[in-house]
Amino acid sequence: MRDPRPAYKDARQDDLRPSLPEVYASVRVPAGGSWFRRLLAFAGPGYMISVGYMDPGNWATDIAGGSRFGYTLLAVILLSNLMAILLQALAVRLGVATGRDLAQACRDHYSRPVNLALWFACEMAIIACDLAEVIGTAIALKLLFDIPLVLGALITALDAFLLLLLVNRGFRFLEAFVIALLAVIAVCFALQIAAAAPPVAQVLSGFVPSPQIVTNREMLYLAIGILGATVMPHNLYLHSSVVQTRAYGASVDARRDAIRWATIDSTLALTLALFINAAILVVAAAVFHTSGHDQVAEIADAFHLLSPLLGLGIASTLFAVALLASGLNSTVTATLAGQIVMEGFLRLRLPNWARRLLTRSIAITPVIAVTAIYGERATGQLLVLSQVILSMQLPFAVVPLVRFVSDRQKMGVLVIGRWLAALAWLVAGVIVVLNVKLLADTLLS
Repeated sequence: MRDPRPAYKDARQDDLRPSLPEVYASVRVPAGGSWFRRLLAFAGPGYMISVGYMDPGNWATDIAGGSRFGYTLLAVILLSNLMAILLQALAVRLGVATGRDLAQACRDHYSRPVNLALWFACEMAIIACDLAEVIGTAIALKLLFDIPLVLGALITALDAFLLLLLVNRGFRFLEAFVIALLAVIAVCFALQIAAAAPPVAQVLSGFVPSPQIVTNREMLYLAIGILGATVMPHNLYLHSSVVQTRAYGASVDARRDAIRWATIDSTLALTLALFINAAILVVAAAVFHTSGHDQVAEIADAFHLLSPLLGLGIASTLFAVALLASGLNSTVTATLAGQIVMEGFLRLRLPNWARRLLTRSIAITPVIAVTAIYGERATGQLLVLSQVILSMQLPFAVVPLVRFVSDRQKMGVLVIGRWLAALAWLVAGVIVVLNVKLLADTLLS
């Protein structure tokens, strides 16, 4: 097995345990061969990461944004995706260059109080993400099989055993499962886009940023929700770990090559995520906004209106099937991220099923409470709120990541260049400023 810590300078010598040790360096990488074989060997982690960029939380914010403001917020989806491509590339670099995931790197560098604060922030992000998955999966089960929302939320607790089954079959099998569900989501939305036939000129103009996004408070709230739903903080911890499942070797050249191929993998996967996120908003804008239904913010409302307004009987079913696939996929990545964060920050190992049931029970409780007190329609607002919470946690993951990959003492010759460091700090600054503005607007309202 290659040295798990070829470059990191702050690591304690009595703590050499690699990230996700059960699958560490378990996927063989060919020493030679064609570029396609090399790309195929590294393909997988990027698609696992992309799941977080199209989970049920994205649906709520994208549907609300498209129905309320038409195509205007497509610019936010594009900007968020470009930020995600950069940040995930940095997470890849940290994992490959140092043999440490982001949680381990934080534990090695910061004091215990700071680490506990970072761990708590990340756990809140994972719970918010889990909340979105519970609501999305429960809604999909209700729409497809007429299962009551509360019962559907309880059923989602069983997905802990789904992950165990997949992991026991091998990490490549887990990746194949994720990619298959991503393909289902992509096909469902490709068919809906074809049926909606949105005006190309208006769609393209939506990718150009508008000053309204910042000046309109309601639009800014949704924009930050989209940012939180797209650039997920726990994905940075996850990616820095799962990229180490490849047995790429310990030499500088081998690690530099691994960074290149893993970055290509994540960029291609996030391009698919961009298409799906944009497709959700475009369908909402083309079907709801243009027909005067500009207050559609609930996934259930979108389901019931989609087929009648599109004139395509199967449209609503495709919508619900894609939602269910999205919820199941998100289950896998959130569980792995939770394991990585808990082990990395606290050196605490829990069985996967126990970890999953713990976080899932925390997420199920508010769903049941809100449904019982305010009714099923209130879950949509809870879904959007979960994405804003996710966005508020972003600085606590982004700032340490950029700090580490810019440090030559930690990264060695694989440290990022000055121009890339400047761009990364600019992105971190934008995220912090947007979150401060949202917090100020919320407190002053």
